Amino acid sequence: MAYSDFTLATVRSAFDLAIDEQRSLFAGLAGMPPSTRLQRDLDDNRPLAIAINSEKARSEFLIAPILAEVRRQADGSVSLFSGIEFNVAPEKGLKGFCDYILSRSPEQYYITAPVTVIVEAKNENIIAGLGQCLAAMVAAQIFNQRAETGVATIYGAVTTGTNWKFITLTDAQVAIDLDEYYINQIDKILAILMQPLRPEPVLLRRS
Repeated sequence: MAYSDFTLATVRSAFDLAIDEQRSLFAGLAGMPPSTRLQRDLDDNRPLAIAINSEKARSEFLIAPILAEVRRQADGSVSLFSGIEFNVAPEKGLKGFCDYILSRSPEQYYITAPVTVIVEAKNENIIAGLGQCLAAMVAAQIFNQRAETGVATIYGAVTTGTNWKFITLTDAQVAIDLDEYYINQIDKILAILMQPLRPEPVLLRRS
């Protein structure tokens, strides 16, 4: 078994997770304006990615530039990994490849704790990707616990490049954001992605 084999139902059962789907997690979070460089890239790349309409095209032309912008906004104090193997607990099925991982560490040659963001790229079906993303988030939680990082919350996102759905994992509590964000809300997407990369992440607002 690997991350991609998990559904939302099977990952919840396997790791005894409680799932909340009723909250707007980031309603009160102010947006973060994109750089001129990112905005230009998205304006140029979005028609191309949509026309090609493959997971690879959306990943390369939309998702990767957004995550690279996050790394720039953090002044290079975080690391970004793409298509990397992340075998944390193979006996529990927590193994395989993650599309993107962001870590609050500048080490770029290998994954170093704390891993704080897992991003999974899906061509069309965001809901179907939630289980895979959540399984990788559980792995990130275990990875961080082994390193005794003290990081309380793991963030995750499932995205088509144009649509973004966010998840958080704190202990065994999962929150799937009620809202979905779109590429024309890039300031909000960037702000959410930056939250767990700050030294002291802002607490989520309950609604």
